[in-house]
Amino acid sequence: MKVAHMALWTRDLEQQAQFWLTFFDAKINEKYCSKTNPGFESYFVTIGEDIAIELMTKPGLTQRTPDNNTSGWVHLAMSVGGRENVDAMATLAKEQGILVSDPRTTGDGYYEAVIQDPDGNLIEIVA
Repeated sequence: MKVAHMALWTRDLEQQAQFWLTFFDAKINEKYCSKTNPGFESYFVTIGEDIAIELMTKPGLTQRTPDNNTSGWVHLAMSVGGRENVDAMATLAKEQGILVSDPRTTGDGYYEAVIQDPDGNLIEIVA
């Protein structure tokens, strides 16, 4: 058994798709526009062979709160293949103003940095 895909609501579908292209070298499929759910649009993002994320939007979505203390998923952790990659991605994220936490070794032994996507969702970049 494996996870087929994860889904992520976004208020700006194009900006969110660009984020995944920039940081994770993702591939994006053709945009889906629902004929039965007015305003619903989505892209499937694939990263490598094993990761699929459905980016979804529709009118009226609200923004996530900055404290991230709500029920539901807290963050997504992406393994990027080494400390050097964590450092490089953290530098890029800092330049773009989306670095939440500088690279560090956590108490449970992960070398990670935390960035946020255009909607404020947290993504741990781990070695």
